Amino acid sequence: MSSHRPVVTAAALAATVCLLATACGGGSSSSDGKASGRSTEAAADASKSGYPVTLDNCGRKVTFKEPPGRVVAMNGASVAEVSTLLALGLGDRIVANQQTYGMSEVPGRAAAIKKLPTGDVTLNDAYDIPREAMLGLRPDLVLSTTSYGFDEKNGFATRDQLEDVGANSYVSPQGCDQDTSRMTVADSYQLLRDMGKVFGVSDKAEQLIAASEKSIAAVAEKVKGEKKPNVMVLFSNMTMGGNDFSSVVAKGIYNDILDKAGGTNAFENASETSFADLSKEKVAATDVDALVVIGYNDPDPAAYAKKLLKEFPQWPAARNNAYVTLSDSMYLGPSNDLAVRKIAKMLHPDAV
Repeated sequence: MSSHRPVVTAAALAATVCLLATACGGGSSSSDGKASGRSTEAAADASKSGYPVTLDNCGRKVTFKEPPGRVVAMNGASVAEVSTLLALGLGDRIVANQQTYGMSEVPGRAAAIKKLPTGDVTLNDAYDIPREAMLGLRPDLVLSTTSYGFDEKNGFATRDQLEDVGANSYVSPQGCDQDTSRMTVADSYQLLRDMGKVFGVSDKAEQLIAASEKSIAAVAEKVKGEKKPNVMVLFSNMTMGGNDFSSVVAKGIYNDILDKAGGTNAFENASETSFADLSKEKVAATDVDALVVIGYNDPDPAAYAKKLLKEFPQWPAARNNAYVTLSDSMYLGPSNDLAVRKIAKMLHPDAV
């Protein structure tokens, strides 16, 4: 493993381990407009679109009387929420966004995210928005990948505190108990569907969902009956534990994406949680037919993939130079169909 890997600090590790299992198909539309407040037009649209809208979110009833106009997307080591809003054409509602990977499978997505306002806040040790700064942003909706982002002991504004100042809050699917190991592509659709209802753009959300489902079904049909290669999924140049390979995916949405692409996770049974912390010996002893390397703010994940293939020449993946690099399409978010297609092309080039 590379000696220059970024090491996640102790304060940030909790956030990363809890939240990194999520993120960002079809939904390629984006908006980089400036944030705007509620308008009379929005209120009029609300009355025509079936407001108020109430969601049951982590056991809380959250009611929206009109589409939110001042949205804050917390970091959470994710781009799921901001990508979903952009795919729905809602970039102008965002007053502060802390989510970024610096890359995306969706053309223009990374650039659109980069243009969004950040709120000019000083982040805390968990690389997210502390309570006082959050309240100072005067949001009417705060999005967090998991409930971690509303935990008072971590210095964040709680959902009750936000409600006291007139702000709604939302925890993304499978994030209520901070365990994303059960996450599937269906949760990406749920996030799209919920945001569609909240902002009165359900038709757009359903169009994106239908396009993604159609794309994934087409790929799944082509690889049906093919032998499923053993795939290693991991983050490039990232340390999250004590062993040489501490960012290896074990469970979560990744496995659902692999399955739809005609593959299986070589390390699915290595951990009961989303990630496995593995020794070099364990990795070397496992037959790996292909690599999926996820670049989380790594400018060159392909170099990392090539390094691994050279380090483990006994792998079938090394003999066949079988790897693909991805970023936001492997996470909770609107672009999972892109990951399914890219992985399927790598695993089954003659079928897809």
